[in-house]
Amino acid sequence: MATEIVVDTETTGLVPKEGHRIVEIGMVEIEGFTRTGRVFHRYLNPERTMPREALEIHGLTDEFLEDKPLFGEVADEFLEFIGQSRLVIHNADFDLGFINHELAGVSRSRIPPDQVLDTLQLARKELPAIGFHNLDALCRHYRIDRSMRTKHGALLDAELLTEVYFRLNGGGQGLFDLLGPEERSTSAPSVVQVKQKPRKNKLKPLLTSEETVAHSEFVRSLGDSALWNSVAAPKAASDPVPESRKLPAAD
Repeated sequence: MATEIVVDTETTGLVPKEGHRIVEIGMVEIEGFTRTGRVFHRYLNPERTMPREALEIHGLTDEFLEDKPLFGEVADEFLEFIGQSRLVIHNADFDLGFINHELAGVSRSRIPPDQVLDTLQLARKELPAIGFHNLDALCRHYRIDRSMRTKHGALLDAELLTEVYFRLNGGGQGLFDLLGPEERSTSAPSVVQVKQKPRKNKLKPLLTSEETVAHSEFVRSLGDSALWNSVAAPKAASDPVPESRKLPAAD
């Protein structure tokens, strides 16, 4: 199965041509809608001051970023991580615009748009009725816990987007089970609905006819007011199980 990379960035602003830069990159590798366990996470020195509006979004201060590497120092590592994999990005025009601007600034090849899947466009197509399609709205729709998202963070948002991407494609693994010990302590399990398929061959009953008869005699000894009588337990192994008490079929 093809490898995909879920990507998110944090920046100093909205427009790279106005001098704004990437300050954080978070990436999660997946294969066949399953996390491989490989992630990429780097904070970057933007070589400029942080505007107040951006600071309020991600909380990354000038002091915190001043000793972090420049984009050019991690560019090759970044490109090696993504390789030829398809990139999965929410509102791809924004992040890809910044990434390509940074790559051009260090004389590296740009990432072509056809290597990118925009989950914003996918969500608008799959969920036209929910109104808003930002990451918070999609997490609310799919009941994905985002309580740890007090500020935007590239790796955290890439993890949340990974879960949203799985759900948009009809699956889901549960973010809680796939994070490390530190992340797991602040996360909650997400609910996954699994559609059961009919079993091709019925299972043989585990109870013998003698055990079933013995159970029936025990229930009768409890009297007519016994709770068991209200669920219509079968009287013998040959008796059909009432439709109301049949368990769903499973693989």
